[in-house]
Amino acid sequence: MDLKEKLVSSFLAFENNIDVDSPVHDIRSEAIKAFENSGFPSKKEEAWKYTSLNSVLKHDYSLSSKQENALDYKDIKKYFIHNIDTYKIIFIDGKYSSHLSQVTHDGIDVCLMSSALNKDKYKPVIENYFNKIALKDSLTSLNTAFSNEGAYIHIPKNKLVEKPIQIIHFSTGNEAALMLQPRNLIVVDENSHVQIIERHQSLTDNPVLTNSVTEIFADKRAVVDYYKIQNDNKNASLIDSTFVDQKDQTNCFVHTFSFGGKLTRNNLNFYQNGEHMDSTMKGITIIGDKQHVDHNTLVHHIEPNCESHQDYKGIFADSSTGVFNGKVLVDKLAQKTNAFQSNNNILLSDKASINTKPQLEIFADDVKCSHGCTIGQLDESALFYMKQRGIPEKEAKALLMYAFSNNVLSSVKIPELKQRITNIIAKKLGVNIGFDL
Repeated sequence: MDLKEKLVSSFLAFENNIDVDSPVHDIRSEAIKAFENSGFPSKKEEAWKYTSLNSVLKHDYSLSSKQENALDYKDIKKYFIHNIDTYKIIFIDGKYSSHLSQVTHDGIDVCLMSSALNKDKYKPVIENYFNKIALKDSLTSLNTAFSNEGAYIHIPKNKLVEKPIQIIHFSTGNEAALMLQPRNLIVVDENSHVQIIERHQSLTDNPVLTNSVTEIFADKRAVVDYYKIQNDNKNASLIDSTFVDQKDQTNCFVHTFSFGGKLTRNNLNFYQNGEHMDSTMKGITIIGDKQHVDHNTLVHHIEPNCESHQDYKGIFADSSTGVFNGKVLVDKLAQKTNAFQSNNNILLSDKASINTKPQLEIFADDVKCSHGCTIGQLDESALFYMKQRGIPEKEAKALLMYAFSNNVLSSVKIPELKQRITNIIAKKLGVNIGFDL
């Protein structure tokens, strides 16, 4: 039995164990039918032309952990941004960990998707927002079919969330191979502001496949500042699909830092349903060996007088491969749009490769839109200049690569997170950069 057949045959038992009377029962049932009809994506599809899932799908994954797994904070402390005070929503092998989490009831609603999907008090929000902007493609439909656990965050009007919220999913390796499908719903009401840090972390060399879906809704004048840290083990694969719906005068930022894992696919979709808003998508990818990272982005400009900014940097060593497929779609009514898209890459090896495809589809005539990409190597003249001034070659290369990615780092608004990312970059480059941020 292949993985697709296993998932389809397991769905009925999953639903019976959850609740067939759940208000999202029909949504789940339609989703599993959609997945059954389409199956896993292949390279025959344009959006997956440069990314094959064959090596990931060959394992016999358990669809849930068969036992409760407890972790001590001291053993996983290094994965937290622990030098600042944060709210924490922690999952272990797909199950909520109450003793590691720290949530609040101080004017904001932070709880579990399992509670939100099945309790009457959350029904209005679930009916208005759950599965409203997520695409109906095969992998998102698969997640919807098995949606049960994840983070539910609802920020009411006029609320500045004082502390960042960390969402961390750990996998322990108690299963020979494990598939996880977390589902997050984040609703930010008018004039509210929230910062969120998300991480998926395997603690084992056993294969782990995570198919994650996040829906974010930003109401008028809301600010959402979202950070994704992807620095996993080499047998862990992640398919991360995030959908953002923006209303008038909102500002939404998503930073994606991809440093590790076997295969990483990031689907990031912004929908601008209002005027005078800004969508910012930035990313840094630094990988080696045979690792693979694929960024697939969309910004859909629907209304006039809006901006979007995409800036992705990639550094690829050894036999690693990268993909950037970025699309800006400007509707006929979206006049006065200002859209910028850039993808710049450095190849450190003759065997490393990047496939990049920036796209503009413009149906309005009064816009400012630009896109571009570069693929090259380190500047030899700059490297020579630094070596002539006594900087060792290894450190000189690291400084050049750090400078290359710094404009993405400069927009990180949490200083402690910026320091953490800088330290990860230094470790990836094999040097101690020594910057005090």
